[in-house]
Amino acid sequence: RLGWCDRVVVLDSYSTDRTLEIASSFDNVDIEQRAFDSFAGQCNHGLTLIDTEWTLSLDSDYVLTPVVIQEIHELADTPTTAGYKAPFQYLVHGKPLRGTLYPPRTVLYRTNRAEYHQDGHAHRVEIDGAVQPLSNVIQHDDRKPLSSWLDAQRRYAAQEAAKLRATPPHELGRNDKLRLSGRLAPILAPIYALIVKGGILDGRAGWTYALQRAYAEILLALHLAEPPPEPPPADTPAASAPARPLPSASTTS
Repeated sequence: RLGWCDRVVVLDSYSTDRTLEIASSFDNVDIEQRAFDSFAGQCNHGLTLIDTEWTLSLDSDYVLTPVVIQEIHELADTPTTAGYKAPFQYLVHGKPLRGTLYPPRTVLYRTNRAEYHQDGHAHRVEIDGAVQPLSNVIQHDDRKPLSSWLDAQRRYAAQEAAKLRATPPHELGRNDKLRLSGRLAPILAPIYALIVKGGILDGRAGWTYALQRAYAEILLALHLAEPPPEPPPADTPAASAPARPLPSASTTS
């Protein structure tokens, strides 16, 4: 679906599957490798590899439909517009769902107007300028093995809990305040996915998605139920000896 692009940059974090083999089979693909530190770090590094005015930023599980490709081709280059935000259609085992809890994301933007920031387990891009909505959806087709998905959710829950605890209450949105309470979110998330978003009409795929959302919220609630980590004790110099300067150290990775 990216054959129409003049250049596709794949930023690989030293994967051990067939990513490099598959990506290198396409003539318009350039492969760069960088050890993973964070999603935001990877994306900001990726931006340094782009030499065009506009960047289309896609996760590996995003699929562009023909209609959204056509819409991108027909966009007017309006000077006051710095980016475009796309809605998503979520797929479970390849089956599209009627609705999703996955929010719209800015995926197309002027390269020199973008900067990524870590946001809990995820990342978000800040655009210097106006962001307009796209009319057509991008598909989110995550086909990780169940074991990989479960491992990822455990990591994400710990990162989300740390983010919610560190954010001042007045900066939290309604949903995050609900999640921080650690009580209703594990119950409301699957009900919302099934009833409000219509997942109950999507058969097995809809129920799977509801169970996934429930599991993610249960993990987060369990992390938030634990006592927050205690701050490290303040350093106090020993009374019997004068303080000595510590040696400097540097590390490379």
